Amino acid sequence: MNPILLPLTQAAALPSGRTWLENPAIQNKLGYALVETLAMTFVSGAVTVILGLLLGLALVSTGKRGQFRNPTLYWVLSQIVNIGRSMPFIILMVALIPLTRVLVGTSLGWQAACVPLTIGAIPFYARLVETAINDVDHGKVEAALMMGASGRQITWGVLVREALPILIQSATVTIITLLGYSAMAGAVGGGGVGDLAIQYGYQRNQVDVMVITVVVIVIVVGIIQLVGDMLSRLVNHR
Repeated sequence: MNPILLPLTQAAALPSGRTWLENPAIQNKLGYALVETLAMTFVSGAVTVILGLLLGLALVSTGKRGQFRNPTLYWVLSQIVNIGRSMPFIILMVALIPLTRVLVGTSLGWQAACVPLTIGAIPFYARLVETAINDVDHGKVEAALMMGASGRQITWGVLVREALPILIQSATVTIITLLGYSAMAGAVGGGGVGDLAIQYGYQRNQVDVMVITVVVIVIVVGIIQLVGDMLSRLVNHR
């Protein structure tokens, strides 16, 4: 046998002729790890979409084309978003451990991971919201103003409604990004599939666990993207 391939073959081999799916780590831990990953992804994703949408609308409203132009406030909000987007997630997660302990009571587990996941993703989604809203035809806003629409009606009835397909696509991208971040959260006690891959796939050199966790993540990403595309097409009235 090729000596270069020998270590990989030995690592992939399982004792007693077991197949990959018979690995106790996969049978006993994969299901719960997947539930943890989905929980931290969608809980943080829901909060991110709500707060990120509000922050994005605040950026639009105080910007050059906004209804409540305020260059100073816009600059402050924009800098907050820029700083939040530029922070590497693993560093952000460690830096937020004290805040996480205050809010959740612990820095371990999927509930604790939701705190840095949400704080890290809100600026990302807010900028996507700002871009999507600014792409709405300004003529529709002017038409609504001529018809006597209020600021609230313009924001939700015109801007958000017209940008809704893109907002859904942006939310899909954000949730998939959170799924990737959740795997990194496993490196510092966040639980989930990432934690399983690190503990068993990497530290114990169980290649079958590593491969199957990757396959599971790929499948979940595909499902999220499919659902996001369907919802985007469903609300697209253009």
